[in-house]
Amino acid sequence: MTAGTRELALPLDTVLSGDCVAAMDALPEASVDLVFADPPYNLQLRGDLHRPEGSRVDACDNDWDQFDTFAAYDRFTRDWLRAARRVLKPDGAIWAIGSYHNVFRMGAALQDAGFWILNDVVWRKTNPMPNFRGKRLTNAHETLIWASKSEKSRYTFNYEAMKAANEGVQMRSDWTFPICTGHERLKNARGEKAHPTQKPEALLHRVLTATTEPGDVVLDPFFGTGTTGAVAKMLGRRFIGIEREAEYREIAEARIARVRPVEAASLEITRGKRAEPRVPFGTLVERGMIRPGEELRSLNGRHRAKVRVDGTLCTGVEKGSIHQVGARLEGAPSCNGWTYWHFKREGRDVPIDALRQQVRAEMAATA
Repeated sequence: MTAGTRELALPLDTVLSGDCVAAMDALPEASVDLVFADPPYNLQLRGDLHRPEGSRVDACDNDWDQFDTFAAYDRFTRDWLRAARRVLKPDGAIWAIGSYHNVFRMGAALQDAGFWILNDVVWRKTNPMPNFRGKRLTNAHETLIWASKSEKSRYTFNYEAMKAANEGVQMRSDWTFPICTGHERLKNARGEKAHPTQKPEALLHRVLTATTEPGDVVLDPFFGTGTTGAVAKMLGRRFIGIEREAEYREIAEARIARVRPVEAASLEITRGKRAEPRVPFGTLVERGMIRPGEELRSLNGRHRAKVRVDGTLCTGVEKGSIHQVGARLEGAPSCNGWTYWHFKREGRDVPIDALRQQVRAEMAATA
C-alpha cells in the first residue's frame, strides 16, 4: 500500500463507533502522528459519595469504568496500547492521562509495549473536587504520560513555541488548569453533565500545540464528548475519534460541528534556530555573497580572518570553519561563528548571519 493510498483510507475528522481496539486494528498501520488517550481510570468507587449537607456527588460510576480485577484492567490496557502503537507512525507519540488509580499500571504497560517515556506531566487543578469524607488528601491533580513510539523516534516537540507561551521561560512539567465548569461543561438532553470526566480544552490546546504540526492526524481512542476533536479542528489538525457510547458520539459530533477553525496564517508558531534549514558558510562563498579573500572581523573587533575558497577561514595561524577559528581565537570551548564574524558593507559591520537568513528566506519562498 502506498502512502497516498494509506492516507485516503483514513477516516479523517470522523467519530467511529464501537470497541476502540477493534476500530484501531481496522486502521492502516503507521498512519497517525499522535495518540491522545483518556482511558477509563478504574476508580474502584465503593458506594455513594455525599456532600456534608447530604446531597449526592455525581461521581464517575459508569459501566465503562468498571473492571472486576486489576488483572482485567491490565489486559484491557495492554490491548489498547498494542493497537495504538501499531497505528502510530515511526516518529509518532502518545499522551495518556490518568489518576493515582491507574496511571502507575498504565506507565508500566507503556514501557512493556515498547514506548519510550519522555515526560510525565502533572495537571494541577485550580478547582478540584473536595475530599468530602476527610480521610485522605484532596486529590488535586492528574498525571499525563508523554511517550514516543520508540527510543529512536524523532518525535515532534515545539520547544520554542512552549517557551514563548510561557513568557520566555522553559515550559515546565507541572501545568495548572481548572477542571471543566460553567459554559465549557457540556450537558446532555436531560440537563445533566454529559460526561463525568470531560477534559478542559486548554489542556488539549497545550498538548497539540506542543507536540503536533498543522495537518497532523490525532487519534483519540476514548473520544467521549470530543474535546480532542474540537481542539484539533480549531488548530488545523485532523482527528480520528473512537467512542462506543452513542450518546457521547452524538454530543461530540454536534460540538465539533460548531467549532470555527483558526485561520491558516494564525497557526504559525515560534520556531527555534534548529528548525530552520541548514545553510553552510561555504554556500555563501559559492554564491558570491562573500568572496574568497574577503576579510571578516570578530564581533569585538580584535581579530581578523580571510575567507578561503572552500568556505574556511585563515588568520595566518589558525585555519578552519567559522566556528573553529572563532573558538580558538577566543580560547573558548565553542563559538557561534554566524554571530561572531562580521563583514563590511557600505561602511557598516554586518554579521554574516544576515546573509544566511537571506538564503533561508529564498528557500522558504520556493518550498
